[in-house]
Amino acid sequence: MVLILLPDGRRLEARTGDRIIEAIPRDAGFVAKVDGKLVDLTSPISEDANEIIILDFSSKEGRQVYWHTSSHIMAQAVKRLFPSVKLGIGPAIEEGFFYEFDTSGRAFSPEDLGKIEEEMREIVEEDLPIVREEVRREEAISIFEERGEPYKVELLKEIEEDIVSLYRQGEFVDLCRGPHLPSTGYVRYFKVLHSSSSYWKGEEKNPVMQRIYGISFPSKEMLEEYLKRREEAKKRDHRVIGPKLDLFSMPSEIIGPGLVIWHPKGAIVRRTIEDFLVRVHLKWGYKLVYSPHIAYTNLWKTSGHLSYYRDYMYVFEKEGIEHAVKPMNCPFHILIYKSKRRSYRELPLRFFELGTVYRYERSGVLHGLLRARGFTQDDAHIFMAPEGLESEILNVIDLDEYLLKSFGFEEFKVELSTWDPRHPEEYMGSEEDWHEAQSSLEGALRRKGYRYEIMEGEAAFYGPKIDVKLVDSIGREWQLSTIQLDFNLPKRFDVKYVDADGSEKTVIMIHRALLGSIERFFGIMLEHYAGNLPPWLAPVQVRILPVADRHVSRAKELLQVLNNSGIRADLDEARGTLGYRIREAELEKIPFLLVIGDREMRSGRIAVRRKGKGNIGDMELEEFLGKYRKELFPPDLT
Repeated sequence: MVLILLPDGRRLEARTGDRIIEAIPRDAGFVAKVDGKLVDLTSPISEDANEIIILDFSSKEGRQVYWHTSSHIMAQAVKRLFPSVKLGIGPAIEEGFFYEFDTSGRAFSPEDLGKIEEEMREIVEEDLPIVREEVRREEAISIFEERGEPYKVELLKEIEEDIVSLYRQGEFVDLCRGPHLPSTGYVRYFKVLHSSSSYWKGEEKNPVMQRIYGISFPSKEMLEEYLKRREEAKKRDHRVIGPKLDLFSMPSEIIGPGLVIWHPKGAIVRRTIEDFLVRVHLKWGYKLVYSPHIAYTNLWKTSGHLSYYRDYMYVFEKEGIEHAVKPMNCPFHILIYKSKRRSYRELPLRFFELGTVYRYERSGVLHGLLRARGFTQDDAHIFMAPEGLESEILNVIDLDEYLLKSFGFEEFKVELSTWDPRHPEEYMGSEEDWHEAQSSLEGALRRKGYRYEIMEGEAAFYGPKIDVKLVDSIGREWQLSTIQLDFNLPKRFDVKYVDADGSEKTVIMIHRALLGSIERFFGIMLEHYAGNLPPWLAPVQVRILPVADRHVSRAKELLQVLNNSGIRADLDEARGTLGYRIREAELEKIPFLLVIGDREMRSGRIAVRRKGKGNIGDMELEEFLGKYRKELFPPDLT
C-alpha cells in the first residue's frame, strides 16, 4: 500500500498497480507528485513509490498543468475550425496559457476567437480522455510528418532523447512532456483573451506565427475576478502611464527594442530611488563599488556564463580579442575581492552596485520596463565564512522587507528554488554543496517564520535561491527579490580568505538583488499606484498656483523656500482659469497644490489641496512642511 496525501489534508491508501486516479475522488486535484516527480493522475502506482501528493489549483504545479491542458484544448478547437493551420507550441505561462499557429499570414479576427472559445466548450463537454503515449523519436517524426505538422517535426529533430511522449485527446495529438489533466472535462471555466503576432521561437528570421492567449479556472467566481482584475490592469499599464506622464520612452524603431530613454521627470524619480538605495545599503554595512560594462570573454569563461548563458550575451570582437557586454556583475565583484589578500576578520564583506547589464531577450518576450534588454540591478555580493551563514541570510531578508515596505508593499510570497537531483549534469557543483546550500536557505526561512513553497528544479545553474514575490494593489504577484547562495563561483575563481589558524579557506558567496532591476521595479510601481506615486517619489511633489499675476511674486518666494528645503516643486503661473490648472495638475498626478490668492496674501497662509482629497485647509508654509515632511522625504531621511 502507498500513502496518498490530498490537498485538503486527507490521507488515503492505495494499492500498487492501480492508477492514481482510481484511488482519489474526481475533484481531489489535477496532478500527482510521486516522490518529488510530477506525473499524470492516470499513471499507475509503482511498487517503488513511497508517497503520492495530489496537487490542485492552489499550487503552482496544479495551475500550470490546468493551463497547459487548456492550451491543448484551444489548439484542438483551432484545428477543428481551421484544419490547414500548423501547430507551434502551447505552454502554460505565469498567468494562463497561449498556443501559436502558422496561419500562412492570416490573423485571427475577434469573430474567430469567439468561435474558438465556443468550440472549446464543445470539447470540454465531450470530456475526452487525455492519453499519454511514449514512442520512439523516429516514430513521432513519422506521425507528425503524416499529419503535416512541420514545426513539431523540427522540434523532434532537435530532441536528443530516443523516447518522447505524445498526448492524445480524441482526434488531436500533440508532442508534449506533460503531465496533463485526465480528460478535457476537468477544465471548467475559461476565456479566450486575445491574439497577437510572434516569431517562431522568438527569432525574427523565423516565420511569423499567430499566438492566441487564454485563461481558465476551476470556478466561475475565479474567472470573473480575474477578468475584473485584467480590466483594471489595462488602466494601469505602465507602457501607457509612463509616456503619458512624460517619464520615459522606448523608441525601438530608432534604438532597438528593450531599451529605455529616461525623460527628466522619470530620471528624477529613478535617481530618488537609487539615492535611497545607496544610503540604506551604506547604513546596513555594504560597500559601494562600480564595475565596467565590457570585459574579455575569458572572464565569462572562468565564471561559466559563456557556457551556460552565451545565447543571452552580446559578444563582439575588437583587435582580434573577443569581448562581451556584461550580463551580470558578479565576476567583477569577485575581482574586487581578489584584489588583495583577505582575512576572516573582514568577513562578511558586502559589495553593492547599481550595475547596468545587458541581456539579449528575444523580441517576442520583451514587455516595456518589465522585460528589457538593458537594465540596472540593485546588485550585491556578500563574501563570508560558513559561520553565521543563516544569520547573514536573515540580515538580507530583513533588509529586503525594509526596502519593499518603504516603497509601500506589504504582502509577499516566498519560494525556495532547489536543484533537480535527477539531472545533476545541468548544474555546477557537487551534490554535497547543493544540499548544504539548500539547507542554509531553508533554515533561514524557518527562523524567520516565513511560509514558503519549494520549487524543485527552478534553481539557477550555480546555486539554490530564495525568491520573494510581492502582491500589488490589485492582487497580482510580481517576481522581485532574489537571494542566492553560491558555493561554485568562489571555487571557479579560487576566492579565499585567511582563517584564524592561518589556513586559506574558500569563501561562501551570496548573490542578492532586492528590487531586481530599477526598470522593472519602476514599472511595477507605476502599475501598483496607477501612476499616483507616493509624494516622496513623485517627480513634482508640490505645485504652486498663483491665482493672478499679482500673486506671482509671493509664489516665487514660496518656490525658493521649498526648493531650498529639498522638495521638488514648480510654479504654474496664471494661464487659464484656476479650475483648469487644478485639473491639469490632477492629470499630472501631482500630490500637493498650494494656491495663493488675495485671501492668502492678506493672511500669509496658503490653501493646500491634495490629490484625490481636494482642499485640506489653509496653513502656513512651515506648518505644511512639518505636517507632511515624512511623506515628502525618503523614509530613512526623515
